[in-house]
Amino acid sequence: QVQLVESGGGLVQAGGSLRLTCAASGVTLGSYAMGWFRQTPGKEREFVAGVTRSGYTTSYTDSVKDRFTISRDNTKNTVFLQMNSLKPEDTAVYYCAASVRTAPISTLTSSKAFSSWGQGTQVTVSS
Repeated sequence: QVQLVESGGGLVQAGGSLRLTCAASGVTLGSYAMGWFRQTPGKEREFVAGVTRSGYTTSYTDSVKDRFTISRDNTKNTVFLQMNSLKPEDTAVYYCAASVRTAPISTLTSSKAFSSWGQGTQVTVSS
């Protein structure tokens, strides 16, 4: 089982930036496709971004395209989410997740496709 720990969340003004980090332990993270999801109270967990095992291919939900960038460093067992031009509607708890599925990354947008999850990190964007 993959153990994932997110960090880097916090409070930022609209237009600002944050970089989230997801550190894995116990496994070789390069064996997993990785994703970032977010969730607000009363709503389902929402796909934000995904990256293939190699890091060469990424996918994003439309609302974050051109603002967020997902990347990974398999040598450090780490995945990142660079968030720029943040908006109040980006406020949520952000989770990283690992998937053993081999389907195209653009199809891995359901939380059910991911079997391991971190504990989440809060991102709050003030207006």
